[in-house]
Amino acid sequence: MDKIYSFLGLCQKAGKVVSGEVGCEIAVRNKTAKLLLLAEDASENTQKKFQNSAAYYHIPILVLGSKQRIGMALGKESRAIIAITEEGFAKSILQKIEQ
Repeated sequence: MDKIYSFLGLCQKAGKVVSGEVGCEIAVRNKTAKLLLLAEDASENTQKKFQNSAAYYHIPILVLGSKQRIGMALGKESRAIIAITEEGFAKSILQKIEQ
């Protein structure tokens, strides 16, 4: 699991992460989001909204860790939702989850 958080930091440095509800919502609608990562402790409203959006726009979504841990991986405050905007990074994260 630590490999995934380290990889999220790399994605952030590469500028391929959108974080926060508003930014992720825009990325989903613009179809630039390739993968959504949702914190386990996100509010029910946030979980429902992004799970529905992911299903509608056919974007993979993973529930992963806490808001605090995701934020720390990005070098930011706690984050309930982040979007990976690069296909290669998204595939790498999905492969790391499967291992």
